[in-house]
Amino acid sequence: MAEILTERRDHRGMATIMARKGIDAARIGTALAIEAPTSPACRRNAEGLILLGTGPGNWLASADNADPFWAERLRERLDGLASVSDQSGAYVGYRLSGEGARTVLQRGLSIDLHPDAFGPGAALTSAIAHIGVVLWMVDAASYDLALYRSYADSFHHWLHQMIDTL
Repeated sequence: MAEILTERRDHRGMATIMARKGIDAARIGTALAIEAPTSPACRRNAEGLILLGTGPGNWLASADNADPFWAERLRERLDGLASVSDQSGAYVGYRLSGEGARTVLQRGLSIDLHPDAFGPGAALTSAIAHIGVVLWMVDAASYDLALYRSYADSFHHWLHQMIDTL
């Protein structure tokens, strides 16, 4: 059975990054000391920065235990390369893990989460129960999700209905 979805209240920093015209993923990656994904994928660097490919030239950056100036430092590192918008207050992060995690998520997604199609390091932007989410697989049994904070109550309601049916 899936563990209850855990809200990440660890001061998770989140920011959207949009490359400027003519700037490729390699230049963004060099500036951030990370391999910037060119597809829906998740990468983590030695500093704990997570970069999720959300579209061509677009990423969602995330970091655990981010201080209030995290996004500003990210903006400075990408000066002239990309626009950075702090989303830390807009998104809420969750982790769903356990034996039934994939089953629960699959009930709300129209995207295949079978291990052959979606394994650790994979990411997606989609909707679960009509709620926009960014989802990435952390390891063989854990998924992290980010969704707009204003939809958290609706998402909890849907989630608990799905867990109750396992």
